[in-house]
Amino acid sequence: MNYLLEERRNALAAEYVLGTLRGGARRRYQQLMMQHQLVRETTWVWEQYINVLGHKLKPVEPSDKVWQTVATQLGFAEQGTDKSSTQADNIVEFKSAANRIWKSVAGLATAAALVLAVVLIQVQQPDLTPAQYAVVQSEQAQALWLIEVDESQITVKATEKLTQQANNDYELWFVAADGRAPVSLGLLPQSGELILPKSELFGTVDLAALAVSLEPLGGSPTGSPTQVLYTTELVTL
Repeated sequence: MNYLLEERRNALAAEYVLGTLRGGARRRYQQLMMQHQLVRETTWVWEQYINVLGHKLKPVEPSDKVWQTVATQLGFAEQGTDKSSTQADNIVEFKSAANRIWKSVAGLATAAALVLAVVLIQVQQPDLTPAQYAVVQSEQAQALWLIEVDESQITVKATEKLTQQANNDYELWFVAADGRAPVSLGLLPQSGELILPKSELFGTVDLAALAVSLEPLGGSPTGSPTQVLYTTELVTL
């Protein structure tokens, strides 16, 4: 089985991040991450995507009925219901309830994990633009920058594979599909993470590619890319 196929790779990465990939399958996936950089990058993208969805969930206070149902299913509701019962009767009743507790906990934990997975995958905010992702790679297919474009900003993270330049800067460009001149999106970090403002071009002009150029310190002196090094595409998950 080829685990590096895009569709299969995304499915496994999503399950791994959600926690539904377990046992031997999870261990095999961890081995794949150690062996293949592409698998690690796919996992990173899904971590960013799912974490963003989780932050958008609004807290909901469970009703009293929910707590009563949980207490009944776990057996807590039976304890102390008969005041005339002897202490020995209460002990037997508690043991019976405890047995049901441990049988129910496993089922509830599994159900909770499944519900969380469904919520994280299905929840959508109709007024928000889905986040997009890109990986800028070298000629040797090494990831240099990881880019996320959401509804308000561009988040760029430099990887350890990036060669830092003491006398130059790297600059990110929006390359439009209509052939207009590239537009600068800002200087890229040479280490760590940086937040860039999102250009109004996103969503209004078709994007052909993102480009990275090598520039003098401070960025392009002409307003155009000096030496284009890399190009990449944005992907919506």
